[in-house]
Amino acid sequence: MNKLFLIIQREYFSRVKKKSFLLMTILGPLLMAGVMVVPVWLAMRDKTDHQILVLDHSGLFINKLPDSKQIKFTYGVESLQSAKAKLKDGPFDLIMEIGCNPLNDKKTTPLLYYKKQPGVSAEQYISNSIENILFDYRLQGDSIDLSKIDNARRPVEMLTIKVTEDGKDEKTNTGTNMLVGFICAIIIYFMIFLYGSQVMRGVIEEKTNRIVEVIVSSVKPFQLMLGKIVGIALVGLTQFILWILLTVLINFAVTSIIFKNQIADTAKQNAQVEKVMKNDLSAGVNKMEKVHSSNEVIELLNDFNNINITKLLLCFAFYFLFGYLLYAALFAGIGSAVDSEADTQQFILPVTIPLIASFIIAQSVATDPDSSMAQFFSIFPLTSPIVMMVRLPFDVPAWELILSMVSLVVGFLFFTWLAGKIYRTGILMYGKKASWKEIGKWLFYKA
Repeated sequence: MNKLFLIIQREYFSRVKKKSFLLMTILGPLLMAGVMVVPVWLAMRDKTDHQILVLDHSGLFINKLPDSKQIKFTYGVESLQSAKAKLKDGPFDLIMEIGCNPLNDKKTTPLLYYKKQPGVSAEQYISNSIENILFDYRLQGDSIDLSKIDNARRPVEMLTIKVTEDGKDEKTNTGTNMLVGFICAIIIYFMIFLYGSQVMRGVIEEKTNRIVEVIVSSVKPFQLMLGKIVGIALVGLTQFILWILLTVLINFAVTSIIFKNQIADTAKQNAQVEKVMKNDLSAGVNKMEKVHSSNEVIELLNDFNNINITKLLLCFAFYFLFGYLLYAALFAGIGSAVDSEADTQQFILPVTIPLIASFIIAQSVATDPDSSMAQFFSIFPLTSPIVMMVRLPFDVPAWELILSMVSLVVGFLFFTWLAGKIYRTGILMYGKKASWKEIGKWLFYKA
């Protein structure tokens, strides 16, 4: 046991003290925080303003197209050629020409001239605005009261309510559940590949340098494999915990600085809405619709609060650890069977196929978390670390969760025993490329 502890200690500190570990520990959170913050920041800053000159030959759209923060409409009566001169020299960057009789055309096709390609959202906004105006004109032509149509148009927002065993109601959000499940699954997926491959490379390196010949003279091969797997697992957990802490701190600091004004505006709007709601309920409803987008973040946080975070974190830790241990044992077996990393390709594919397939399966599981396929692959040890994490936010029955965990532990013990047999023989094999047939023989060698 003391020798096993020494191996774990050696594997852990030899990697933690490396400059690459310290560098990735710092760069990882910066990259993750950047992925979360930078796109939002760019979306807020990099919004192109469009000045559009409208040449409306029908006269139906004059002063009717609604302006937005990024799109402003100006109406002209000049010819297209003179308008294009303004497009060239400014101030307009878009010219829209509308035909003489768009009401009677089966398909209205306005022409949009530009000197710089507008974005898809701008084009969609313009076409939707024209479509809505034509829709109103056609209704008026049929003597239909537009105010009744407007009153009839009301958004539908589905709320999902879970009825607990004690009869209480809990609000849930399917989209949030899917997001949480996939984030956990992605983290496990990348950690298994990242640190599992480190086990494989470590075995190959020791085998190539003949260091292992000295080590196995005083330590059993299985102890060496187990110590390497556990040591690198602790390295992964250390780096993962540091990544979480640093990412949260960096993200909080950057968000507070960049979005300080937006957060203050949201708080101010919420206070105004609350005040209006106390004085006038109907007015408050209208105000709520205007600031709905500001409260989306708060709604998202409330949805996260409705998830059983304690259960999710405990299950995540379990599947993260045993999923890694299972695959790390297989990676160690592969590393012991080859002499160089280039020779691993024929053996690594069968090991990685279940992981890759897990993500393909997870997409179907997210749409139907209680299907027979979802149940099977969330219990099967090679796919359960990914698939079960996707299912977990949807409230998996206790017996399925327990069976999945037991299956994963049994699978880990079995594959560790299997990899140990390969490791015991393969770690001392040099100069001969192992085949599947050769590895099959190693499994039946007696110690």
